[in-house]
Amino acid sequence: MLVTERSGRIRLVAKDGALSPPIAGVPNVRTGGQAGLFDIALDPDYERTGLVFFSYFEPRQDGDGLTVARAKLAVSGESPRLENLQVIFRAEPSKRGTLNIGGRLLFGRDGNLFISIGDRFERDQAQQLDSDLGKIVRIRRDGSISNDNPFVGQANAKPEIWSLGNRNPEGLAINPATGELWEQEHGAQGGDEINVIKPGHNYGWPVITYGLDYSGAKIGVGTAKAGMDQPVYYWDPSIAPSGLAFYTGNLFPAWKGSLFNGALKAQRLVRLALSGNRVVGEENLLTDLGERIRDVRQGADGALYVLTDETRGRILKLVPAELIANTQPRGSSNVTKGC
Repeated sequence: MLVTERSGRIRLVAKDGALSPPIAGVPNVRTGGQAGLFDIALDPDYERTGLVFFSYFEPRQDGDGLTVARAKLAVSGESPRLENLQVIFRAEPSKRGTLNIGGRLLFGRDGNLFISIGDRFERDQAQQLDSDLGKIVRIRRDGSISNDNPFVGQANAKPEIWSLGNRNPEGLAINPATGELWEQEHGAQGGDEINVIKPGHNYGWPVITYGLDYSGAKIGVGTAKAGMDQPVYYWDPSIAPSGLAFYTGNLFPAWKGSLFNGALKAQRLVRLALSGNRVVGEENLLTDLGERIRDVRQGADGALYVLTDETRGRILKLVPAELIANTQPRGSSNVTKGC
């Protein structure tokens, strides 16, 4: 596995959980608050190209901003490194501040790259098409723009924008049953949302929301307005969701088709049972850990892998209890594996 650390390190994690030294070649990363090194994704054609894509908070002369770069991962020898690094996207405008940055990466089935971008606490920019803030954007792997993006050719609109009105998205996933892009974002005080993202659609922030301002004041016009999409699901109070994954494996048959969400503030893993695009049940898992859950992914082995967001963060491997009982040393009772 490749794992990023907020402080600016990327590491390889071996199958036995052993950590590599930090990978060399990571660019300068601005840290502090919510800022740092964010997501990482393999090129869909990784076996041929060896490219990895990652998002990070970049210090700039006129402020700071979310940036996406790609580089070749060289793993020969004892010191893995990034080579031939290229910046392919910079979210604009730049500004000071380290909150509501976003930073999730996801390749669509067509090979284009989706990037989630928070509003940077400039909420009105989420409705402005000349700004990347508060948006989901879509670019090609070289940073160019697909001609089928919804705002290509529209005056005063950034052509990379795929959707708008997204406050602080920290989860992206493709629904394997439909191919649709799903997104999960932080609300303010309440109003964390899950949305099905469609090109050119407006998801309302800050005009409509199910949350309140941190002062307790009302935000916008209420919870609905014509021309703005409703969430598939929302939480009030907030759980601070982060990481999003559909489960398609065979290790947990009862969970097949479920949508998993990490939760930072609520310190849990949340499973949502779906019927089509409707949430029909919610189950809270790992509540006894007392740790912030930053990400969740399904492994090729059908296990769920969970990343905790702590000073001493862990990767946990979740498998059915009966597999643990059949394979663990006598006297052991662990149901998760950490490193």
